[in-house]
Amino acid sequence: MEVPGVWETLSERKNYRGQAVARKVVRVPEPGWLQMVFKGVSHTARVFVDGREIGGHHNAYTPFTLEAGRAAAGGHEILVHISNEHGAISALHVPNDYYNYGGISRPVTMQLIPGGLLLRHVQAEPSPEGTGWKVACRAQILNLTDRARAVSLRSALAGATASLEVNAIPGTTGVEWELAVAGAKPWSPADPALYFLETALCENGQVVDDLVERIGFRTIAVRGEDILLNGEKIFPMGFNRHEDHPDYGCAIPVAIMRLDLERMRAMGANAVRTSHYPNDERFLDLCDEQGLLVWEENHSRGLPLERMRHPPRFREQCAACNEEMVRKHFNHPCIFVWGILNECESGLEEGAKMYKEQFDQIRALDRSRPVTFASCRYDKDLWQGMVDIAGWNIYPRWYVEEPVLDWMEKLITRHEPEGMRGKPLIISEIGAAGLTGYRDPVRRPKWSEERQADILDEQLGCVLNHPRIAGVFVWQYCDVRVDEEAFGGRPRCMNNKGAVDEHRRPKLVFDVIKRRFAAKAGGPSTRSAEQ
Repeated sequence: MEVPGVWETLSERKNYRGQAVARKVVRVPEPGWLQMVFKGVSHTARVFVDGREIGGHHNAYTPFTLEAGRAAAGGHEILVHISNEHGAISALHVPNDYYNYGGISRPVTMQLIPGGLLLRHVQAEPSPEGTGWKVACRAQILNLTDRARAVSLRSALAGATASLEVNAIPGTTGVEWELAVAGAKPWSPADPALYFLETALCENGQVVDDLVERIGFRTIAVRGEDILLNGEKIFPMGFNRHEDHPDYGCAIPVAIMRLDLERMRAMGANAVRTSHYPNDERFLDLCDEQGLLVWEENHSRGLPLERMRHPPRFREQCAACNEEMVRKHFNHPCIFVWGILNECESGLEEGAKMYKEQFDQIRALDRSRPVTFASCRYDKDLWQGMVDIAGWNIYPRWYVEEPVLDWMEKLITRHEPEGMRGKPLIISEIGAAGLTGYRDPVRRPKWSEERQADILDEQLGCVLNHPRIAGVFVWQYCDVRVDEEAFGGRPRCMNNKGAVDEHRRPKLVFDVIKRRFAAKAGGPSTRSAEQ
């Protein structure tokens, strides 16, 4: 198979749930230390180099790096044992309303470090200072040798430079510095200005490693019920998007990512929610470039308490996912909020404590962004006091047969938890299903394209103009495959709530969303007469 790729794209493995081994022999041109960088393996991996296990990883949707030790020049065999099985191995990849594919689903590289020194990562946190920006930088230097090394760092960003001397001890050494930048344009959806932060690691005056990160200068804040970007109120509106395609599974090529953004932008979207897991870094790169706001979410959807109790897997795997998501995606200016634990047990005291653990972890990793989660517990929710931005998943006229405005008023006036009051409230999911090509002139039958369009028209007509709402994400951008063990009752074994089908062909609702988003973009945030 090609990499990236998943085995469900092979006709004889379309429904295969089990194990496989990927094998490659690589040629190393000179002696040195090797490390393997995986952007995503779905969902559990064990990696071997020349028959020796160098480590493993769980979770399809976050990148990981494994050190392989010293290697001689010549050929070396790499084996990746892969599983997409359900069971004790996984607290996060379970039968769900999307499909758990199997394979090396995102790019992978092998890196050679001849001298044993490298920059592991560099983070940049801009904040306004006077007429310019102060950029707090953090990096990790990895010293793979058994002796301390006297090294220096040189850093440059938008005309500002800094240099410092560092004693790199064996293992990992943390380094912090600041840059004062004048004249940089702020990043915004209207003008997504990007800059390169270039950092070089030097020894004896020679560059031994470097790392280039692309960043944007912008601030995210919450003021009362408003979300502010660079001090100005924003209204995120867009789609929930799964990484799924009938020809590629979750191993989405960049051309399809571009098409997805093109389709979403054509409907007037300015934001996307990465339901329900961190997305491919290349997709985030495109969002940075095109100015699309991103709600990025960890991988954990709709887990009952018995799954969240699963010791030690749940806490272990969630903590690892949060760490990798925030640390690896920190520099993307498009990400305006971190989300966790979609529709999990926030209505129970034991579950609420687990929300607190993860919020505390993410806030320790990133002080610059707000946090949220999408809830369906409403007045039973115990933990809305912990979020900066509240999120509700609602489906009036689809799962609840009530007029949308009545449903909204009931939720906000009678079910809004005290901890949510005075905070921005995003409708994190709203929508209805329609089967491509099922048309009915009566416009009443469920699953028809007409009924889906009419429901979304009523839903968006209310929530886009409701004074309490600070953002909306339609469920969902495209139809996706679901796991038959848990959601086999869905028509076609698909979640059919997409504005486009799985091949990205627009449904009738496409033009409804386009019209509603255009009206919101051009009008004030007040209720219209039609409601």
